Amino acid sequence: MNDEYKCPACKSINTYQDGSLWICPDCYHEWDPSELAAEAESLVDVVLDANGTVLNNGDSVTVVKDLKVKGTTSAVKSGTKVKSIRLVDSNDGHNISCKIDGVGAMYLKSEFVKKI
Repeated sequence: MNDEYKCPACKSINTYQDGSLWICPDCYHEWDPSELAAEAESLVDVVLDANGTVLNNGDSVTVVKDLKVKGTTSAVKSGTKVKSIRLVDSNDGHNISCKIDGVGAMYLKSEFVKKI
């Protein structure tokens, strides 16, 4: 059985289709797989800052924690302002591309910045 037809509530594979809905007889949960896919797709595109505010391309942010710069002895200090961020897809968690004065181009994790 395909993973997309597992129950999203209890993860049971004991499910069946009734019209356009799928039903789990174990927990009585009903769902439409197309709606779940649309919800998951919309959540992937959302990038949140440290306070839970949605970030967009071109926003200005402030660093909320001292961050060591890999390969150097310098660090990005807390309170550093970064203008015109660009959101990128990344599999290592660094989802912001930006230029920081005195440091240069780098990638940041959204959990270490807050929107101005």
